[in-house]
Amino acid sequence: MRRRDFIGIVGSAAAWPLAARAQQPEQMRRIGVLMARSATDPEGQAWFAAFLQGLQELGWSDGRNAIVDTRWFTGNRADARKYAAELVALAPDVILAITGTAVEQLVETTRTVPIVFAIVADPVGAGYVDSLAEPGGNVTGFLVFEYSLAGKWLELLKEISPGIRRVAVLRDPTVTAGTGQFAVIQSVAPSVGVDVRPINMRDPAEIERGVTIFAQSPNSGLIVTGSPTAASHRDLIIALAARHRLPAVYWSRIWAAAGGLISYGPDPVDSLRRAASYVDRILKGEKPADMPVQAPTKYDLVINRKTAKALGLTVPQSLLARADEVIE
Repeated sequence: MRRRDFIGIVGSAAAWPLAARAQQPEQMRRIGVLMARSATDPEGQAWFAAFLQGLQELGWSDGRNAIVDTRWFTGNRADARKYAAELVALAPDVILAITGTAVEQLVETTRTVPIVFAIVADPVGAGYVDSLAEPGGNVTGFLVFEYSLAGKWLELLKEISPGIRRVAVLRDPTVTAGTGQFAVIQSVAPSVGVDVRPINMRDPAEIERGVTIFAQSPNSGLIVTGSPTAASHRDLIIALAARHRLPAVYWSRIWAAAGGLISYGPDPVDSLRRAASYVDRILKGEKPADMPVQAPTKYDLVINRKTAKALGLTVPQSLLARADEVIE
C-alpha cells in the first residue's frame, strides 16, 4: 500500500502538519557502480541484476529511494580512471566496485567516499585495505577467492587429463592477483608432476601468440586465472583451447557454459547479492573501516562433457560425482 493511502481526510487544523509530513517523499540516496565488464556482457549483466535484486530485498529501489549510477568498462585502466572520477564527482553515498581494477582507480580518486568491492582477489596485497578483519579507511567488501584455490585448478586439470605434463597459466601480470595465482600453481606443480609456465595476456595478439607456441608441445594443458583482462577475451581463449586441443580449467562457471572444459570457483552472483547488504549497512550509517572483508561461501564445480568428448577425454566418475553441474 502506498503511503498516501494511509492519509485520510482530517477535520481539524492540528492534523494538517501530520499529513504534510506523511506526504513528504523518501530521502533519495545515490549509489555508484563501477563495473569492469562491457554493458552487453552476459556475466556483467547477471552480476548487476543480482546486486539490484539484493538492494530491492533490503528496501532500496532505483528511482524511488535510490539513484544507481553505473559505469561499464572492459578492463582498460584509462577508462576505469575516467569513470571513477565521473562517479566520485556525483557525490554518491557509496560506490560498488567490481574487480580490482575498479577498486584501484577509485581509491586513487577518493579516500572519503565509502567503497564496497566484489570480485577482488587480494585487497590486502594491493593496498586497498589494511587487513581482512579490520579494513580501515573507506574500503571493504568481498573476496572473489583465496589464492589457495589456484592450486585446486591444477589438481583438477591433472585429474581430468592425467597425461598432462606441461601447463600454461594465462595471467594478467599487471595486477597482484595474476602474480599471486601463478605462484600458488607453481608451488603445487611438483606434487602432481607437471611443469608450469606463465603466458601474459595484455592483449589478444599476445594471448594468441603465447598459446599457439605453447601448444606445439604434446601433453599440454591450460589454466586461465581470474582477471578482467581474461573476461574481456573469453571467447578468444576458449576458441584457442579448442583449436589446439588443450584441456583447460577456468575460474568461473560462465567459461564452462561458453564451451570451456571445466571450471571451479565461487559463485560471483552470490557475492554481488552479499555486496548489496554492505551497501545497505553503509547507507544506514555504518563505516567500511568497521566491516570485515568476507570470503566466498559457495564454490561450484562445472564440467562441460561435450567439450571433454571433443578433446577425446573421458571424465572420471569420481569427478562427475563431485560436480555441481554437468553440461552435456
